[in-house]
Amino acid sequence: MPVAGLVRSAGAVPPPSVARLRAVVTALFVLDGAVFGSWAARVPDVASAVGAGHSTLGIALLCLSLGALVCMRFTGSWCARFGAGPVCAAAAAAVSAGALLPGLVSTVAGLCVALFVFGAATGMVNVAANSLGVQVEASVGRPILSGLHAGFSLGGLAGALVGGALSPVLGVAGHLSLVAAAGLFVSAWALPTLLGAGRTGSASPSPGPGEEGRRPTAVLVVLGAIAGCTAFGEGALTDWGALLLREQLAAPATVAAAGYAGFSLAMAGGRLAGGRLLEVMGERRLLVGGALLAAAGALAAVTTSSLGVALAGFVVVGLGLANVFPLAIGRAGLLGGARGIALATTVGYTGLLGGPPAIGLLADSAGLPVAVGSVAVLSVVAAFLVLTVSGERVRVPQPRTLLDRAVATVGGRLQPVVSGFGHGTGVYVRDLQVLVPDHSSR
Repeated sequence: MPVAGLVRSAGAVPPPSVARLRAVVTALFVLDGAVFGSWAARVPDVASAVGAGHSTLGIALLCLSLGALVCMRFTGSWCARFGAGPVCAAAAAAVSAGALLPGLVSTVAGLCVALFVFGAATGMVNVAANSLGVQVEASVGRPILSGLHAGFSLGGLAGALVGGALSPVLGVAGHLSLVAAAGLFVSAWALPTLLGAGRTGSASPSPGPGEEGRRPTAVLVVLGAIAGCTAFGEGALTDWGALLLREQLAAPATVAAAGYAGFSLAMAGGRLAGGRLLEVMGERRLLVGGALLAAAGALAAVTTSSLGVALAGFVVVGLGLANVFPLAIGRAGLLGGARGIALATTVGYTGLLGGPPAIGLLADSAGLPVAVGSVAVLSVVAAFLVLTVSGERVRVPQPRTLLDRAVATVGGRLQPVVSGFGHGTGVYVRDLQVLVPDHSSR
């Protein structure tokens, strides 16, 4: 097994510092984003080259999803056995080489095979990088996972911009060959650090006392579903955003690529500010508010006839989704260790990788705007699921409880704001909270 060979070769590699390891895992997230962004920018060209319509492209993208999910199923166990560092090293090389494959095919069948292999590599690198990121976060002692995921978004931004710029002058095969070469260079640079991390075991989250016998599986699945509902939006805009702008709003190729670039930039900015937002808003408010903001942006993007409004909607979706996935996966890591991360990540990436093929099939029957509009629906579902998680349990809140929370939250926020409009207004907002009786004493 290649990973086992990497572990055996790590004996002479000195253990890296936390700062060095953090820099390397950030580079892995950037690499993963750049590869995926490069692929996203060339999806219309690849589809045209093999003669794939919406439903056919959806089936091909389903192969990418299946490859990722199959590999994710085993990656968590590999990280627990060998350490996330060596697994990350193998995965980085695989995803870099795999990026070349979609540009080499000329038939739909060939594209399905290429995307299955490419998907397996992306699934492996995503689980391994998240496992390593959670361990680094524990070593640093403060929330950094959102910042690490910002690297993925910035990489996606760079990949999309370069892909859009090269689209008129360079074929898909030539472009993706350059992406593969750059990725393999980064993988070689990161290799010593990742092997050193694997040698010390510092890169692999270790289970806490009793963790193997007691993991809150239901909560981990729900956390994965929260991540998956919001990752659905990321996958939708990655693989279908450019096509939506081209077909519905007649955007040129460079502007269509800028739609995903704007989405990635907004997501990166939101994630860079994630630690501060978490301190100010708290985890639950940040998750619910972000999901609802993304729903509003997606709805605006698919219902407008203005290219500017659609691009702005992409940006709003990026801001809203920015911190939902990393916070959900980070919470799963705290509750379930390496295998908890693998479980939640596998469920979560079902949305990221399964959403695009589902959208392709829906687009043929209901139209592309309606299909992409499903992003708004699932974002609302994610907001509701956040409210069901309480500690290590899943509890479905009653409608009255939801109303109690909404009134208490809105009233508490509005009272100091509107008090400046006069005593009567402030009293009205204060009394708004009394309209819903308190049932806590019953």
